[in-house]
Amino acid sequence: MKKKLKHIAIAGNIGVGKTSLAKILSKHYNWKLELESVDTNPYLSDFYSDMEKWSFHLQIFFLNSRFEQSHRIGKSRKTVIQDRTIYEDKVIFTENLFKSGFLKKREFDNYLKLFNSIINYTPTPDLIIYLRNNNIGKLVNNIESRDRDFEKSIQIKYLKNLNNSYEKWIDNYKLSRLLIIDVTKLDFIKNIRDLESIINKIDIELNGLF
Repeated sequence: MKKKLKHIAIAGNIGVGKTSLAKILSKHYNWKLELESVDTNPYLSDFYSDMEKWSFHLQIFFLNSRFEQSHRIGKSRKTVIQDRTIYEDKVIFTENLFKSGFLKKREFDNYLKLFNSIINYTPTPDLIIYLRNNNIGKLVNNIESRDRDFEKSIQIKYLKNLNNSYEKWIDNYKLSRLLIIDVTKLDFIKNIRDLESIINKIDIELNGLF
């Protein structure tokens, strides 16, 4: 019996196009959309102005938000497309903040205890679509085009560290199906052929799951 696909998540670095693609796929496949809490996040602006002071607050907010999403996804009768996973919160962002010295050890240990407690109650996505973009300059351009004041202070070094962490995580990801789409040379917002090529890859993966 073929498995019903219920939970799809898009993973990738800041500015890679996760939210835009999630919205497009939601409309294309009639999937329920779960976006990352950005506009309603009370810590993002403070975080980018003082990462050492606000890192712990921000990551706890995201962890809780992602956990609430997991409950909604579990109850949904429709297939859900999720913008970023709970795994990225830990493996990519929180670990990077700790290694960079923005999170103290006691804060990091506290976060890990909470993460390890709730991950047992968090469903694993049936499919993760990883958007790869190794052109950091293009990520910066995408971020600048969004014109969010709090993102103007994002450093290139920070984006590079995140990109390296993403590649290591993806190389070792084994929890569910994984589709890697390299968008380094694509512009699926302005170029319909680029978007069609992405949807074609997703269609092939979906047909393999059903």
